[in-house]
Amino acid sequence: MKFKLVSPFKPAGDQPKAIKQLLDGYLKKGYKKQTLLGVTGSGKTFVAASVIEKLGLPTLVISPNKTLAAQLYSEFKTFFPENAVEYFVSYFDYYQPEAYLPQKDLYIAKDSSINEEIEKLRDSTLRSLAERDDVIVVASVSCIYNVGLPKAYRKAAITFKIGQKWERNELLTQLVKLLYIRNEHNPAPKTFRVRGNRVEIFPSYSEHGIRLDFFDETLEKIITFDPITGKRINSLPWVRLFPASPYITEEETFEDAIAAIEAELKQRHQELLDQGKIVEANRLWERTRYDLELLREIGTCSGIENYSRFFDGRKPGEPPYTLLDHFPEEFFMVIDESHIAIPQIRGMYAGEMSRKKNLIEYGFRLPSSIDNRPLKWGEFEKRMPLTLFMSATPGPYELKVSQQVVEQIIRPTGLVDPEIVVKPSTNQINDLVFRLKQVISQNQRALILTLTKKTSEKLSEYLHELGFKVEYIHSDIDTIDRVVLIQKLREGEIDILIGINLLREGLDLPEVALVAILDADKQGFLRSTRSLIQMIGRAARNSSSQVVLYADELTSAMKKAIQENNRRRKIQLKYNKEHNITPKTIRKAIKSMIEIEEQKEKKKAGQTLISEALLKREDLNDVISQLTEEMKKAAENLEFEKAAKIRDQIMYLKEKQIR
Repeated sequence: MKFKLVSPFKPAGDQPKAIKQLLDGYLKKGYKKQTLLGVTGSGKTFVAASVIEKLGLPTLVISPNKTLAAQLYSEFKTFFPENAVEYFVSYFDYYQPEAYLPQKDLYIAKDSSINEEIEKLRDSTLRSLAERDDVIVVASVSCIYNVGLPKAYRKAAITFKIGQKWERNELLTQLVKLLYIRNEHNPAPKTFRVRGNRVEIFPSYSEHGIRLDFFDETLEKIITFDPITGKRINSLPWVRLFPASPYITEEETFEDAIAAIEAELKQRHQELLDQGKIVEANRLWERTRYDLELLREIGTCSGIENYSRFFDGRKPGEPPYTLLDHFPEEFFMVIDESHIAIPQIRGMYAGEMSRKKNLIEYGFRLPSSIDNRPLKWGEFEKRMPLTLFMSATPGPYELKVSQQVVEQIIRPTGLVDPEIVVKPSTNQINDLVFRLKQVISQNQRALILTLTKKTSEKLSEYLHELGFKVEYIHSDIDTIDRVVLIQKLREGEIDILIGINLLREGLDLPEVALVAILDADKQGFLRSTRSLIQMIGRAARNSSSQVVLYADELTSAMKKAIQENNRRRKIQLKYNKEHNITPKTIRKAIKSMIEIEEQKEKKKAGQTLISEALLKREDLNDVISQLTEEMKKAAENLEFEKAAKIRDQIMYLKEKQIR
């Protein structure tokens, strides 16, 4: 069996029935799409893991946001410690896409900040999919964007074996072709360095470096080591090195792409001139010629993704190569919180196109740039393999296409859906403060749901002044910081977390005994029946939980949500009585959702990116001189944060000299 599920728990409640029904559907009845309608806290992830184990197929788990993806990643790593569980979300901490506003004649250049640790996890995902078939990838909906041609990525990989003959210059040339950069003093990801008969490579997808030791031209040793300490980790008979970036192109294809870009430029330039758009024509000509010069000289340019169709060898209108194309033909897909994820996937293409059309029309980009895009809904739907939709509130699409809907209402713990109290919005803050004090006195936590970011921030500030340990969380908070905040809530460093919609779906917070929903009667997307049920579900993992809806009227959405909650409570209470079950709060180990924080601390402990163990003392002056030049250059380019980091490295090395 490819997958081995490790868990101290055995299926309980509705789980055995759900697992059997789903497996019968896939394996005996030949169903392609099924829905697991599971209430919050019923163990849908465990059921999905059980199905994955029995199906034995590489699996893609799609989540509607990064925070939930981090939680799922942690859970699946726990369930499958012997298999490859990977994390694939957008690596942008900040992203401002390129755009043009014709009404204001305002061009907005692309601006972004890449999280190196998440980029490493993405690269690790592609490496695992290329090498193994026991892979589970937890991804956000951004997985439907272009990630490079799988065939080119895998074909470019180099296998090193002990006893191989390698001519030195040929080896270094091959590393450069794989987009690794030679850097003798800074062992950062995507670099390599040469020390006599030793070549050290720092892959973008691994925490460990690869050390190749040669005698003359014969490869004698292959060792993995810690880049910070230089400590040896393992000795290998062979190792496969993948490109530093998934966006790699064969030399012949690259030349063909350059020629195709030039041909399109000439054609489009003439079209704009014929239309009397002289400014637009000249703008396009200058911008694209500049990009072509950079491509010829250094192999890349800003906005290179806009030329991806040519480098991928795609025809006009053909879909991009996404994470789905890195999976084998037969794989399993789980779409968690499908009622949110499906509409997100549906809407991503339209949002991208409205921005691109202005850029093309006004001469900022070639028409071919429109093929740098996410998958259209129809393209995604055609690529869906065996699929499981999971949600406490499935949407109309899932219910329509599913050949079976499996309901999972009974929780293994016997927990029932929380009691709901409706309170008037008048004096709601005073009432809320009273309830918060009660909950916190019992060492429990609370979630507060607001309608706007500003309200969440203002309320957080007010409660903080009253002495509460409180934080807010919304889309302006960095991905990693969101994960850390949820971690702090569970650990008790904070007692209250205030958010908008990031707290609705799927977050597993058994310490939460109170969920307060402000403005519950402001009917709309954030207060629809489905949204209210999801919010109520955040309190369903604690035996003493309660949900308070602050509202001046009982809307139809509130009525339906309360009715559904009461229906489920009735079924759960009846089951508990028949089986003599006393509900117990879920006890779940508190551990890091993702390992990024540990990696950050490891880097911090190193004080510098330069490995002391591998740096000879007599080399320090040369290193300091080179870093000083880099610092000055960064300052001249107004990159003051980068310059400050280099300055800290220089100070550290000077201290080493003194010692």
